[in-house]
Amino acid sequence: MSTTAIIIIVIAAIVIIAIAVAVARKAQARRLEQQRITADEHRREAESQALTADRERAAADEQAARAKQQQLAAEERRTDAERQREEADALHRRADEIDPDVDADAREHEQDTTRR
Repeated sequence: MSTTAIIIIVIAAIVIIAIAVAVARKAQARRLEQQRITADEHRREAESQALTADRERAAADEQAARAKQQQLAAEERRTDAERQREEADALHRRADEIDPDVDADAREHEQDTTRR
């Protein structure tokens, strides 16, 4: 082979290698850009889900607060009802004590059996 042919082959090989390197770099740049785009999409989706989760947590906290408030109100009503029942029972006992026609022992026995 002549020297000129060897030089042409070497130059052609260098050009082909240079083109392959340029194509590989361009492909790598495209992959990196696609990864950036995908990462941005994931970040936006994560932010959207985080906002939704925060709203749901706030709604759950509000619901729990309302439930606790209702529980406290129910307990207060129960306490009031028990107090009223005790007052009514005390008035009945007092009325029985005052009424000359009521046998106090029989009335006391009747109250004991109805409470059980």
